[in-house]
Amino acid sequence: MIRVTDDFNSGDDLKPDLTPLLDIIFIVMVFLLLTASVKLQSLEVELPQTETKTLQTTEADPITVNLTAEPPYWALQGNPIESWDELKQALLKEVKAGPDKPVVIGADKAGSVENMLKLLAFLQQHEIKATQLLMEEDKS
Repeated sequence: MIRVTDDFNSGDDLKPDLTPLLDIIFIVMVFLLLTASVKLQSLEVELPQTETKTLQTTEADPITVNLTAEPPYWALQGNPIESWDELKQALLKEVKAGPDKPVVIGADKAGSVENMLKLLAFLQQHEIKATQLLMEEDKS
């Protein structure tokens, strides 16, 4: 007759070790995530226009940044600026000179979206709050 000792009946040795199985699952998950081709979907959108007849005014003497469709692409306080690096330096100087002044961004509708995103990223990076984006009133 076969006898089983108490050490064998404890049940610890009868449970399967799942560590190798988990390792394989994680490796397969990483492989699938890295090799999956993600198709980027986009929609054509029209930018909103304001329908309000009254214009909201900002505080006196705001810092104005303009984006144009043709070179020079940038203007600060109405003065054209030739390069992005010059705009960054001039904008930081203006903000340091008047930290409570609001920043107003006016962009040409035919201007580059890349330039607008570059400006917004720069403002966010330096924690500069843009209080207003100028939009044209809807004439219809």
